[in-house]
Amino acid sequence: MKFLSYKSCFLRPFSLTITLLLFVNCATSAQSLTLKGYVKSLQSVVFFRVPPLTESIMLNDQLLHNRLNLRYYPSDKWTLVAELRNRAFIGDQVQLDPNFIETLSRGSDDYLDLSAGYRNKKGYALHTALDRLYADFASGNWEFRLGRQRINWGIGTTWNPNDIFNAYNFTDFDYEERPGSDAIRIRRYFGIASSIELAAKAAEDWESFSGAILLKMHSGTYDWQVLAGVAENHTVLGGGWAGNLGDASFKGELAWFLPLEESGESSLALTMGIDYTFENQLYLNGGFLFNSLGSSSQSDATNLFALELSARNLYPYKYSVLTQAMYPITPLLNSGLIVVYSPGKSNALFLNPVLTYSIAENWDLDFVLQIFLQKEDIYRSPVQAGFLRTKWSF
Repeated sequence: MKFLSYKSCFLRPFSLTITLLLFVNCATSAQSLTLKGYVKSLQSVVFFRVPPLTESIMLNDQLLHNRLNLRYYPSDKWTLVAELRNRAFIGDQVQLDPNFIETLSRGSDDYLDLSAGYRNKKGYALHTALDRLYADFASGNWEFRLGRQRINWGIGTTWNPNDIFNAYNFTDFDYEERPGSDAIRIRRYFGIASSIELAAKAAEDWESFSGAILLKMHSGTYDWQVLAGVAENHTVLGGGWAGNLGDASFKGELAWFLPLEESGESSLALTMGIDYTFENQLYLNGGFLFNSLGSSSQSDATNLFALELSARNLYPYKYSVLTQAMYPITPLLNSGLIVVYSPGKSNALFLNPVLTYSIAENWDLDFVLQIFLQKEDIYRSPVQAGFLRTKWSF
């Protein structure tokens, strides 16, 4: 059964926001209530070329995004959390895609339908979603959490095959909080950086169910973890590590997925990376991903957009190498660059330069480029995207 489906009404997308604000108003005198969030404006321009077209098509869009993060502490053991995304879209993608709201809701919801939206054919849309809604109880070495939450089992910096509950796409830079799952999680802590954790995700059928156990341990200078369970009709066995090689950080993960049906395909995902920060604050990160479900023969870099993202399939290519550099040009201006190369027929390249400027306290301005290239006779770019983002946090 699904709940809170308001998508057929124009005004009801705001009902979740109103409910949350009324709760805040009723508890303003409580010292145990906190409300944080931000307001963002994101201007995007995307150029893409779809064969056999030789000229690029341009899409121009504007996003206004407000987030409210509410935490209520009725006692020293209980925490109640509700986090709400409110977004207003204006532009070409809204106008061209009749399923725009349905696509947003698929990315926002899990078992429960906690989102609502409205789209106008003239090119604007409204969407609101509760991507966190859970109760947390902690006592001694035990912790219990029920509701929509982020179950982050990943260790790696960029790719996380251990993140079987809510995998995310690292190219989606504007969703820092990342997706959540309607789930129950029980954790027992013991020793230094050691715990055992059991989590299960609500599902309508076995094909969409995920449930697993995770054991974390500390040995020497390394943190280790192993996991076993079921992930979307596959048995999964995995693990990871995080430690140091000299002064550099060394992390890695792997997961082996075995289908529960004869028609399924087994797969292996493996990633590892090293990162280091120099005395002048230059940060370097190098990473590698092996995805047995990926392709080394496809020639269309736009497959990055059509990827059915999951822990089994985090990037569309079989082999990918990442290099990242970040450097503070001034105390207020930071720069960064990510380059991902995937060898194969297209020799695909993903370039992601970033500039961030601190306008004032709690105010930031970001300029982001995302460029996809593939090699034919020479390198050509079927997709280029530019983003200008202003963010105020409160």
